[in-house]
Amino acid sequence: MEETYIDSLDPEKLLQCPYDKNHQIRACRFPYHLIKCRKNHPDVANKLATCPFNARHQVPRTEISRHITSCDDRSCIEQDVVNQTRNLGQETVAESTWECPPCDEDWDKDLWEQTSTPFVWGTANYRGNNSPASNMVMEHKSNLVSGMRVPKSLPYVLPWKKNARP
Repeated sequence: MEETYIDSLDPEKLLQCPYDKNHQIRACRFPYHLIKCRKNHPDVANKLATCPFNARHQVPRTEISRHITSCDDRSCIEQDVVNQTRNLGQETVAESTWECPPCDEDWDKDLWEQTSTPFVWGTANYRGNNSPASNMVMEHKSNLVSGMRVPKSLPYVLPWKKNARP
């Protein structure tokens, strides 16, 4: 049994196509070939059934029940099911002892203590002290050269770049 199991895993082993007996396909390409050949031979595909344990097994519909009882892949799947049920009985789920760590953050407090102000292009914000009351009143000073102003709409073209293309 183990010899045939190892032999069936060989990717270079040639397998005969169930749809066209003249096709010999490597085992690694066999699933792809089955899909393609099933579309090319719908008359043969209607006469074959797919094994529920291995989709590579295409068996005549009249023999599918016999194949299911004797399929080699069935024993592998049944053994996996038996092993899983044994493991379920032995495993005990441990209660989690994880606890959420205490939180030292206070985002509202941090917001009031914040020293930086939002960036606004063309202005500079200055504050005298960091108290919440002084944060409400901000002095704005323009960093633009005299004679320049902040544009009212964007996109805009600077006066010295009128001939420039975007």
